[in-house]
Amino acid sequence: MRIHRHRRGQPKFAIPQFKVNEQIKSPEVRLVSDDFIGVLPTSEAIAKAREQGMDLIEVSPKAEPPVCKVMEYGTFKYQKEKEIKKQRAQSKEVELKGIRLSFRIGENDMQVRANQAKAFFEKGHKVKIEMQLRGREREHKDRACQIINNFIDMMRKDFKVRVESEIQMQNGRLQAIIAPQ
Repeated sequence: MRIHRHRRGQPKFAIPQFKVNEQIKSPEVRLVSDDFIGVLPTSEAIAKAREQGMDLIEVSPKAEPPVCKVMEYGTFKYQKEKEIKKQRAQSKEVELKGIRLSFRIGENDMQVRANQAKAFFEKGHKVKIEMQLRGREREHKDRACQIINNFIDMMRKDFKVRVESEIQMQNGRLQAIIAPQ
């Protein structure tokens, strides 16, 4: 039985804000363009950019003095958004999939759960192993831990598995998280 976990959304890749023309406040900038590289006062750099019909864009604000580039702002912004979309497409989200075991689980059922976990590992997901203890089962926590450890050992036969979260007891439920290496 698989426990559904909500997706936590794609990783956020914020589009950085760049200062353009009069928004640049530093007194002088390092200008980078096709025909000139050097340090100029900001007003002079803006004038050179306007001469060419382009914008002065602050590319690296943390440098001393800030590095500015002469190019069309719309084109520059489009290129940056394209890079971010490419990063977003290449980023892989790892999901946490759940496998639920029981205290009186049979050998075949254990094998079915192991096959499910193997499928999750092949897709690169982590697996959360859960076991709900009811009634007198709570008195035999050591036996329940042994069942979970047996399951982890079954997984180690086929995959290199690392235990991310050791077996923990929470509200009558034992949990452990394992992931492929």
